[in-house]
Order: sequence, then structure tokens, then C-alpha cells
Amino acid sequence: MPETLESPTDAQTGDQPTSVLPRILIVDDEAAIRESLDTLLTFEGFHVSMAIDGPSGLDLLSRNQYDLLLLDLALPGESGIDLLPRITETHPDLPVIMITAYGTVGNVVDAIRAGAENFVQKPWDNEKLLADIRTAIARHKAEEEVVQLKRTLKQRYNFENIIGKSEPMLKLFDLVAQVAPSRSTVLIQGESGTGKELIAKALHANSPRRDRSFVPVNTGAVPSELLESTLFGHVKGAFTSAINAKKGLFEVANGGTLFLDEIGTMTMDMQAKILRVLQDRRFMHLGGTTEIQVDVRIIAATNVDLQVAVREGKFREDLFYRLNVIQLNLPPLRNRREDIPLLCAHFLKFYAEENGSGDRALAPDALRILMDYEWPGNVRELENAMERGVVLSTGRLITPDLLPTQLTGSTYSTSLLDHRPDASLFDLMEEIERRIISDRLERCHWNQTEASEFFRIPLSTLNQKIKRLNVEVRKRGRD
Repeated sequence: MPETLESPTDAQTGDQPTSVLPRILIVDDEAAIRESLDTLLTFEGFHVSMAIDGPSGLDLLSRNQYDLLLLDLALPGESGIDLLPRITETHPDLPVIMITAYGTVGNVVDAIRAGAENFVQKPWDNEKLLADIRTAIARHKAEEEVVQLKRTLKQRYNFENIIGKSEPMLKLFDLVAQVAPSRSTVLIQGESGTGKELIAKALHANSPRRDRSFVPVNTGAVPSELLESTLFGHVKGAFTSAINAKKGLFEVANGGTLFLDEIGTMTMDMQAKILRVLQDRRFMHLGGTTEIQVDVRIIAATNVDLQVAVREGKFREDLFYRLNVIQLNLPPLRNRREDIPLLCAHFLKFYAEENGSGDRALAPDALRILMDYEWPGNVRELENAMERGVVLSTGRLITPDLLPTQLTGSTYSTSLLDHRPDASLFDLMEEIERRIISDRLERCHWNQTEASEFFRIPLSTLNQKIKRLNVEVRKRGRD
């Protein structure tokens, strides 16, 4: 049997120790290196096993589970680079950090291509090594948890791309699973960016209509004069540009599900027409004379309080009660913070693959920032932050400087003084005001009315400042 250096429990039985400490395997032929790492890691709360060469290391890997492998490059016999493909083939999810005294660019590239998590050169900095180890283990555990969570949600609920283990989300999942098989109309309420369309798709996927069409329409993004034609279709000649007849989305969704997003933005006239379809399951093409009957399940979503809109006379009360047969309320991200690490791992993996990058992980201080942030843009804002971090990063770690400034709380004045040392006080004040307004507009998804209410100034005053300061204003994003 290959020679190994382990705790008595491991060496005698090959079984996992009762300790729940993170387990690290060190494979290095130098006794001094092993002892130094063992002392450091044991003191920091890790369970350490050791091997002096490749065969003994492979033997330990076959008999035990580890959270991380510290692998020397220059081993007797097979080198660490030679061993790495065999290790990643049998243990594809095990993080591996290579250690060597020969940190050439070629070695680094070869190790990363072979599947190494990171590359540490002797002599190492203890704090940096510990940070690299903790980051690698945290990323590995988060990715494992995401995989397991997705598998559980898939098996239990048939949910796709929905991440969450918090109590509010588990209650929501149970309710979705209970409601999905029915024919009832569902109203999904939640702030912008909470994932209302994902929940609508889950309802459809778990319903008897799953083999028919799921048709989403953002009613707030379609001009009111075109919405009727979009939903109900039109006959040839119904209006000037109607050179051909066209089916509406109600017909396209016949037998399936029609998802009406941003339902609260509909005009009162359009609300009356939607109400009639909900009541009679019949409608006519725009300009037509023949009634068409459809079997469509309606799922509506909104980021506004429709009951308040009813009281203010902006939404029909009878339509509200038709839509509100079953109400699902999506929690904002700030109320489900325990889901943030899982969501980050999911998005980092997705965008790393999409951009052809290597694996990415959050630095501990970056994760702390994300956990403390209030997330006005909810999951969509978090997703954007992770995509930005992947695109801008040059290494494996997403550090705080790669996060958007509204997350890190970076001060405006410091960066301005650094980059515009010759600017006047008036110029600096204007630039600070410009950045503050731009940041608030972005947080409000470019809703100027909401931004003016936040600043406690009239909308006209905000518009004047936007023009005077040349603030770039983008179109409002989808809910």
C-alpha cells in the first residue's frame, strides 16, 4: 500500500473522521513543507491529511472525501501536473491548489488548463494562502449546494432556474406546486427583479398545459394603441398598416398559458376588454365580427399594489378580483439574504461558461458587501453585478473593486480628487451631483418619478437638473 501520513482514524479505517471540520489533503514529498502546512491549517481549524507522493495521494482520495487538495508540482515519479488530469477525472468537483517552487508562466498555464483552482509559489504568504483555500472551499460548497438544490427542486417541483432555500421561498415553492395543476387565474405580485416570470413558467411547467404554449407579453412595453391588436389579433384592413390578418396572443396561447406582465400599466379601456375574455373566454379580432372562443389560463404579474390602484381609480375592481383568484407574493431579496451565496454561485458559473472564462468565485470581503446591501433591484441587480464581475475580472476572484459602486459605497469625492486634481470646487460639485442622480435613476430602473420622490423634489426640478448636467437617461427595463 502507498505510504500515507494521516490521523490514526484515517490511517486505520479509511473512514471519514467524526469531525465536521473542512478536510484538506496535502500531497508533497518535502517533510518540512508538509509539517509547515499541517501546523498552519490545523491551527486555522482544518482537518489535515498528508501523502508523500502521487500513488499515496490517489489512495487517500479513493478512500476519503476532501474539501480541497494541496498538490505539489514536483513530486517523485509522476509530477503534480501529470496527476492532475487523473484526479479531475475521478473527482471533478474537488478544488486543487498547486504548490511549487517553480512558478513559471508555462507551469501556471498548464496547471490551470489541467483543472487547478489556483497556483501558489513557495515560499507562500500564509494569509493569502488561507484566503485562497477558504475561497476555493466556499465556492465548491456553494456550487455543490446549488446543484443539490436544483436537483431537489427539479425532483419535487419540476422547477427550472429557480434558486432558493430560505423559508419564504420554500413556502412559495409549496404554494406554486399546489396551485399549478388547477385552472385558476393567478396574480403574482413582487418588486421589480424578483423573478415573477420564472414563477409563471414554473406554474405552467407543472400544469396539465405543460405541453402547450407558454406565451409571455410585457403589457407595459407594448404601446397602448398596439396592445389590443397584439393580444386579440386583427383582420386585414382593420387599420392603416393592417395589410394582412394576424392572430393575437390569446389564439397563440390557446390550450396553454398567457402571462400578462406589468398588468397594472394597462389603460382602463384595455382592462375592460381583458375582463370580458376572462368572463366569457371569447373575443373578436380587431375589426372583426366573429367571436373566437379560447381555452387559456391567465397568469398576471405586477410590481405595484393593485388594491391601492383600485382605490385610486387606476385599476378596475372587477378585473382585480377576476385576476386575484390565487395570489402569489414574491419576497424581495433583502428578505431572503441566505439565498444570496447560492444565487451568486449560480450566476458566476453561468456567466463564466457563457463568456468562456475559467471558474470564478467571490472574495470573502466581496461576499460580505453583497450580504449587507439592500438590493433595490433584487435578483436582477445581483445577476447584473455577477455578470459585470465575470466580464471585468482577470483572475478567479471577484473582488470588491469589481462590484458596482452603489454596492461598495465608494465615495464620489475621493475618486474625483484623484482623477481631476485641477478641477474647481464648482466643477467637482456638479460632477458629484451628476453621479448621485445617475446612480439613483439606475436604482429606480430609470423611473424619474420614483427618483424625484426619493430626492423630495418636484419632477420638473429633476428634469431640469438632468438636462443641465447632461445625465444619461436610459429606457426603463423589463419587470
